[in-house]
Amino acid sequence: MEENILIVEDEERMRKLISAYLKKDGYNTLEAKNGSEAIKIFNSNETILIVLDIMMPLIDGFDVCRYIRKNSDVPIIILTAKAEEDDKLLGYELGADDYITKPFSPKILVAKTKALLKRYHGENESNNIDFHGISINELSHEVKIDNKEIYLSPKEFDLLLYFIKNKGIVLSRNKILDGVWGMDYYGDLRTVDTHIKRLREKLMDKAHLISTVRGSGYKLEVKK
Repeated sequence: MEENILIVEDEERMRKLISAYLKKDGYNTLEAKNGSEAIKIFNSNETILIVLDIMMPLIDGFDVCRYIRKNSDVPIIILTAKAEEDDKLLGYELGADDYITKPFSPKILVAKTKALLKRYHGENESNNIDFHGISINELSHEVKIDNKEIYLSPKEFDLLLYFIKNKGIVLSRNKILDGVWGMDYYGDLRTVDTHIKRLREKLMDKAHLISTVRGSGYKLEVKK
């Protein structure tokens, strides 16, 4: 299968530039100039990642992101000319995995793409990790609760894996941000709360395993 990356950007020059840089690194690219076209291409092609502009005609990037997350956990990088934190936070709430604010260097976008795909495909030698009914396979990114598979976005997967590898330890929001999003991420701490809320919803009856430690952060534990 070809490694298709879908680029959704209404500005043709920017779209072609991103495509050229990704092709140089061996990826096949698909292009959409608006949200409606993006959904059509997404529904008819296998994609390993989506680069998604927010401000577009017909259907904006937020609605495209919302649609994709209902159907797939494919990694999504949001492109936005807006620097407001609320726009970035909304993107994360809808399930985006990373964002880049315009103007940006195409080389940075390629680097983020590689890093996100590496995390998503679990390029390591670990096997299953189990914790009280939750089973994670780092290689396949498969997550099961009591042997029933659930579907997490790449960032939700990273967050759950981080909790399990640090079980029993109180983790501050800053520590979680550094451990899951990286030391060079300067986003709002509310991002952590938003993703933990989404993760708890998907963990269903295992949500109680992630407890809130008032004034300190969060902890993965089995309550006695």
